Amino acid sequence: MQILVARIGKPHGIRGEVTVELFTDSPQERFACGEQLNIENYQTETPVGAIAPNGVLTVAHSRWNKKILVVRFEEVTSRNQAETLRNTRLTFDASEAESSEGYYEHDLVDLPVYLYHDVPEGELPEGEGIGTVIGLQTMPAQDLLLVRLHHEEEAMIPFVEQIVPEVDTQEGFVLIDPPEGLLTLGSEESEEQ
Repeated sequence: MQILVARIGKPHGIRGEVTVELFTDSPQERFACGEQLNIENYQTETPVGAIAPNGVLTVAHSRWNKKILVVRFEEVTSRNQAETLRNTRLTFDASEAESSEGYYEHDLVDLPVYLYHDVPEGELPEGEGIGTVIGLQTMPAQDLLLVRLHHEEEAMIPFVEQIVPEVDTQEGFVLIDPPEGLLTLGSEESEEQ
């Protein structure tokens, strides 16, 4: 499966460097020297195809300029080529990536969510649970699991082991053990207004 990593922005300087808008939480891995990224919706008979005939860009160098990542690709040698790549979206093949403890959003969306104390240890959850995962929000301090509860409210659950002790993508469920008040936090505020 192809995972979106970045969108190429404007050229930076005259030697073919580009700025990138990041969609990954590990830019140091994805933009390490020698890493290869695929061009989304690649077509050979386009100006982008002339720059990268194999549909792949190879990272030659990357650096931070304040809060913006600046990247030079081996295939790009001029400002004009860099301009041609503007708005090109870059992906990587998740099946080739080394496995890690993390999860991608597409692994979690639509999984039913159950309360940890409602599921006997060693058994699979039954019934409809308390809600469904609708997203994963990557934050600097910790990720948040976005859950739509069955009474149509949304909850943001800190995606840490103490609160989300089990995720089973094979069987298709998430167990949460939220502290008291976490699931009703937003609803109490809205009732007061």
